[in-house]
Amino acid sequence: MGKKLWQPSPIEKKNSNLFDFENYISKKVNKKFNKNFKNILNWSIKNSPEFWSRFWDFSKIIGTKGKKNFKKSKIFYKNLFLPGSKLNFGENLLSKNNQEKAVTFISENGYREERSWKQLNFNTSKILKFLKKINIKKGDRVAAYMPNTIEAVEAFIATTSLGCIWSSCSPDFGSKGVIERFSQINPKVLFIADQYFYNGKKIEVLKRLSAILKSIPSIKSVVIINYPGKKFIKSKNKFKKVNLFKWNKLMEINDERINFKKFDFETELVILYSSGTTGKPKCICHKSGGVLIQHKKEHQLHCNIKENDNVFYFTTCGWMMWNWLVSSLASKASIVLFDGSPMFKSPDLLLKIAQREKITLFGISAKYVDALRKLKPKLNYKFKLNNLRTICSTGSPLSNESFKYVYKHIKKNVHLSSISGGTDIVSCFVLGNLYQPVNIGEIQNKGLALDVDVLSDKGKSLKNIKGELVCKNPFPSMPLKFWNDKNDLKFRNAYFNRFKNIWHHGDYAEIKNNGGYIIHGRSDTTLNPGGVRLGTAEIYSEVEKFKEIKESIVVGQSWDNDVRIVLFIVMSKNYSLTRELINKIKLQIKKNASPRHVPSKIIVVKDIPRTKSGKIVELAVKNKIDGSEIKNIEALANPEALEQYRNIKELDI
Repeated sequence: MGKKLWQPSPIEKKNSNLFDFENYISKKVNKKFNKNFKNILNWSIKNSPEFWSRFWDFSKIIGTKGKKNFKKSKIFYKNLFLPGSKLNFGENLLSKNNQEKAVTFISENGYREERSWKQLNFNTSKILKFLKKINIKKGDRVAAYMPNTIEAVEAFIATTSLGCIWSSCSPDFGSKGVIERFSQINPKVLFIADQYFYNGKKIEVLKRLSAILKSIPSIKSVVIINYPGKKFIKSKNKFKKVNLFKWNKLMEINDERINFKKFDFETELVILYSSGTTGKPKCICHKSGGVLIQHKKEHQLHCNIKENDNVFYFTTCGWMMWNWLVSSLASKASIVLFDGSPMFKSPDLLLKIAQREKITLFGISAKYVDALRKLKPKLNYKFKLNNLRTICSTGSPLSNESFKYVYKHIKKNVHLSSISGGTDIVSCFVLGNLYQPVNIGEIQNKGLALDVDVLSDKGKSLKNIKGELVCKNPFPSMPLKFWNDKNDLKFRNAYFNRFKNIWHHGDYAEIKNNGGYIIHGRSDTTLNPGGVRLGTAEIYSEVEKFKEIKESIVVGQSWDNDVRIVLFIVMSKNYSLTRELINKIKLQIKKNASPRHVPSKIIVVKDIPRTKSGKIVELAVKNKIDGSEIKNIEALANPEALEQYRNIKELDI
């Protein structure tokens, strides 16, 4: 570890938002930071309430800032930042109103359309007027079951402008998954697409509407959106007690100037859902002020997003990164939405889009980089990507091989920012910055004003030793609550039961001497052979080096009053698992990880189960092979994949 892959130049540092902020804050607090990230970071943690107040001013948040910076509470998540402050989230996203490009939509088949800031304002005002007309008020829930289209963005901004609570699921969730989520929050309105496309296949979403309305009687109005560039599919069913509207008809409403009412900093903004792989999905309710200020901090100070940048993230409307992407609008950047398969007809489809659309921040998953790495022939700087300054990777830990691949095959001079956080905070705990170098296998540092640490089971801070990722100080993007959670029982159990008055995130992590972080996977999926905790990331890192292996999943199997490591692999085309390959895999893991990491069994499977956002689900596989109940099969994108893990004879010996 510690091998430097990229270093920002003095000019890049000087032209960064972080440098502008350093100059700004230096004058305000009469302190020199000397272009040193650790100096700024330490100040921001020690003076967290002042940091957030100063950043409000620096980033020009639209609203009225309260007189106090902080209202202290003994309960971690009850601490309030900027109490008395008021803002409108939607108003902050509609940060411009001219003919410049605001949002671009591209489908997998190449259909493209864009909205100017002026059109975005127009359309948002029409949806806002419609919501008012059907008597939707502050605090009401508005649900969306939509692909990643501009209409979803417009409906979201209109909802938040009215002080209502937005909640969305992507259409790759089946009816049961949607019902399981939305039935917990009783939405009054549903925005639904007629269809969507994935890998060339058309999927009709409207067929699911009857079952949804039958199970969620709170929905009184439904808005049907036609998939961009496709012929409208009419619903054959007639629904009693529900009013149906077509999006296109709503666009005929006369727009009007939006009168943005200011709401409290703590006002509910969105309800996001936990993956649901260990039970019914938790409804995580986030607040508008906290999300806005945290996202603007990450966008501007960590990702260097500037006005007129083109920001892209491969995501669906059901993942927190969609919210992160859309709020880039608050920094006056343009966003690019993609809907469909990232490798439809061409494995480098997203990179083609990045070049054509002059993308400045290119957001992808670690899994996608790994897929590119296994391409033949290799990319070998096939695309010039002259505008690209930042590549963000999230979803799972980025392997050493993938770190190297980005610089060897995609672009030499680029800020590779591996980031990690979660739906729980709708943002990041650890991410990049433009003052420090990028080292192989490491996330650069923690987020400004976040006292992130790695603790032992006894609560002791660890360096260069794996432990539990925590945050020791309150922060604005803490969730407000879980929906329908009496006395915050589930909420406290999720984050505060492990360490007293410290946020426990559930990631297994390590801090290096230089402040870099390595995420070793979720701590509930760590392996415990012989009672020693091992992260799964070290095994994946070695297995990914084999061209013979397409992908893998590693779990601990309960065996002989202990735990043994089992590695399941999907073979690449034209390869098979030989005794020689098994020995090579074991030797590589033994040499580069440790003898304890060597799997007892290596078994070939055809597919690996994943969540809707593409994360592999080790816990579901472990439960399957141990014969335990899998509580929420609907959370999986491919639940059928689990069947092959049932009754495997090799696991009985």
